[in-house]
Amino acid sequence: MFSIDLNCDLGESFGSYSAGNDAEIMKYITSANIACGFHAGDAMVMKKTVQLAKEASVKIGAHPGFPDLQGFGRRQMGLSSEEIYSITLYQLGALEGFLRSHSLKLNHIKPHGALYNMAADHAPSANAIAKAVNDFDRSLIFYGLSGSELTRAAEAYGLSVGYEVFADRTYMPDGKLTPRTHEKALISNLDQAVAQSLQIITEQKVTSVDGTIIPMKGTTICLHSDGPGALELAKRLNEELKSAGITVKSLEKEASL
Repeated sequence: MFSIDLNCDLGESFGSYSAGNDAEIMKYITSANIACGFHAGDAMVMKKTVQLAKEASVKIGAHPGFPDLQGFGRRQMGLSSEEIYSITLYQLGALEGFLRSHSLKLNHIKPHGALYNMAADHAPSANAIAKAVNDFDRSLIFYGLSGSELTRAAEAYGLSVGYEVFADRTYMPDGKLTPRTHEKALISNLDQAVAQSLQIITEQKVTSVDGTIIPMKGTTICLHSDGPGALELAKRLNEELKSAGITVKSLEKEASL
C-alpha cells in the first residue's frame, strides 16, 4: 500500500500583488508551506492563508526564504551560517504567532527557492537551518530535497524528515533538480507530471532529463502554486494518485523517519 503527501508553496501574495489560487489549490493538497514575509507574503497574507488551511484541514508548515522580495527569493545571497540560522528562526516565529491565534500547531518546515537550493548542496547552510528547527521545535518535520545535504542535516539532528520530490520539475542524472535556466527544467505536460510522480512513489526511481533512471526516495511531492496550470495539476495529481490506489495524506511526525 503506497501513500504520499502533497505539499504546495502558498501564501506568496504580498501587499497589493496577488499570486496563485490558494483557496482552490488547498482543496487538493495535504500540506501547505506558507511564506513568512521574507521572499513573499506579509502579515495579512499569512493570517488569511493560515485560516484557509485550517478550514481545509491541511497541515501547515513554514516556508522561510532569503530576504529578497524583489527576486522572490530565487536569487542566491551570500549569507553566513549564523545569518541563515537567524533568518530561519525569525520566520518560524513569525508564522507561529498566527497559528497560536487559531490554536494550531506548526507541522513542518521547508526552505524556499535559492535558500533551499543552496542548502541542498552546502552542508554548513543545511546545518544552520536544521539547527534553527531543532532549537525552535524539534517535533517539526523537516522537508528537504531527497538525497541532499538538507535531509542529511535533518537526520543528523534526529529530526523527522520529509523526503521531497517534484511533480513539475525534471532531474539531473546526479539526482539534483534541473536548473531553472535549462529549457527542460519545468514539466508543463500533466500526463508527464503524473507519470513521474507515479514512478517515484511506486518504484522509488525517476527518469532524469537525459533518460537515465536513478533511485529517488519520496515521501512528499511538491506542487508549485505560481504556474499557469498549478490548480489543474493539483486536481489531476490528487485524482490520478487516488485512482491508482495510492493514499494521499499528510506525513505523520512519528512515522517520518
